[in-house]
Amino acid sequence: MRAAAARAVAAVAAGRTLGDALDGERPRVAGADTALLQELAYGTVRHWHRLEPVLRARLRKPLKMRDADVRALMLVALYELAEMRTPAHAAVDAAVEAIGALGRGKDWARGLVNGVLRGVLRDSAALEAPADPAGAHAWPEWLAQSLQRDWPDDWSSIAASGTARPPMTLRVNETHVTRAAYLERLRAAGIGARETQWSPVGLTLEEPVAVDRLPGFAAGDVSVQDEAAQLSVPLLAPVGDCRVLDACAAPGGKTAHLAEWSPPPAAIVAVESDPERAQRLDSGLRRLGVAAEIVVADAAAPGDWRQRGPFERILLDVPCSGSGVVRRHPDIKLLRRSDDIDAFVAQQQRLLDGVWPLLAPGGMLLYTTCSILRRENEAQISAFLQRHSGARAAAPAVSWGRVAGDGRQVLPGESGMDGFYYACLYQPA
Repeated sequence: MRAAAARAVAAVAAGRTLGDALDGERPRVAGADTALLQELAYGTVRHWHRLEPVLRARLRKPLKMRDADVRALMLVALYELAEMRTPAHAAVDAAVEAIGALGRGKDWARGLVNGVLRGVLRDSAALEAPADPAGAHAWPEWLAQSLQRDWPDDWSSIAASGTARPPMTLRVNETHVTRAAYLERLRAAGIGARETQWSPVGLTLEEPVAVDRLPGFAAGDVSVQDEAAQLSVPLLAPVGDCRVLDACAAPGGKTAHLAEWSPPPAAIVAVESDPERAQRLDSGLRRLGVAAEIVVADAAAPGDWRQRGPFERILLDVPCSGSGVVRRHPDIKLLRRSDDIDAFVAQQQRLLDGVWPLLAPGGMLLYTTCSILRRENEAQISAFLQRHSGARAAAPAVSWGRVAGDGRQVLPGESGMDGFYYACLYQPA
C-alpha cells in the first residue's frame, strides 16, 4: 500500500493528476487499505512543498529520475511522521519494508530510506511547520505571492486552505427525490448530513463516505458536487423555453444540474472538446436519467453545431488555474506553473469572444471559474467589456461571496465552499 502511494505521488511529480495516478494504483492494494492509500497520497501531495525541502536537505546528492519512486516513498513516510499518529518506529519500518514492493533492483535503497528517516527523527525541529503561512500550508512560492498580492486581507485564510480537507457535498436530483426526503434516507443509513446554506438542492455530509454507501447513487438520485459549483444553475435560472449552451461542459456536473432544473430548459447543448471527457459526461447523464445534446467540438471555433444557436443562456465555465479548489485537488500546487496563467487567460479570452455572438438578444452569459486569481476573473471581465462595447455586466444579486469588480467571488472555505468566481454578462435586447 505504501509503495502504491509512493508510485502515485511520483506520478503527480511527473505531471499526472492525482486522481488518474490513484486510479492506476487502487487495484494493486487490498480493499481495506484503499482509504489509507488515499490518505497517504493526498496528504503527501498536500504537504509536498513543506516536506520536499526537508528531504532534499538530507540527501547528499539528488536521486536519479528512475528512482523517483524511492524519493516519493520517503516523502510519504515524512508525511506519516509529521501529520499522522503512526508511531515513529512503525512508520520508518513500514517505509523500509515497502522498498521490496517498488520492484526489482531497489534493495540498495533500504539503507538510504532508513538512514534519512531516522536522521529526521533525531532532529526534533525538522518536521515543525514553518512560521510563514505559505510554508506552513505548503504553497509554491509563485502562487503564494500571487494570492497574497490579490487578497492581502484574506491571505491567512486562503493560505490555510492549502492543507485543508474539503467537505463532501451532494447535489440531490430532484427529478427523482426531494432534498428533504433524501436527507431522511441518509439519516436512515446512518450518514449524518445537513442542508447547504445557499444551494437549494445541496447536502453536506458530516464525514465523507464512499459513493457506494450513498442511497440511490447508482440510480442517479444524487451526485457529488461542491456547493459553490451548485450555484451556477440558479444564477442562470433558465426558464422552460430557454435554449442553453454549456460551452465547456465536462466533467458534466453543471450540465446535469441544468437538466435536473425544474422546469428543464427547452434544449441543452453541451460542448466538450475532448472525446474521452465527452463520453464520461454522457455516462454521468445516463446515470442520472437526464439528457443533453453532447457535441465534441472546440466551443470557440467555427462549426456546424453553432447553427443550433442563438441561445438565451450560455454557461461558460472556463479552464483556469484551479486556485480556488486546491484543498480538493492538491496536485494543482505541483502541476501548475506561473507561466500557465498567461495561457489560461488567453484561452479564456478566446472562449469569451468565441461564444459571445451565440447569445440571443436579451440573453445572459454566465462566466465562471474555480479560480481566485484576479487576472482570470474581474480583470478578464473588465477587458471583455472594453472589447465589446454593447455588453453589460452585473454582479449577481446574492448574499453569498463578495463583490469582485463586475462579478462575485467566493474564497475557499467561505460558508464551507470552494473558491469560485461568477460574472453575469448581458446581450442588448
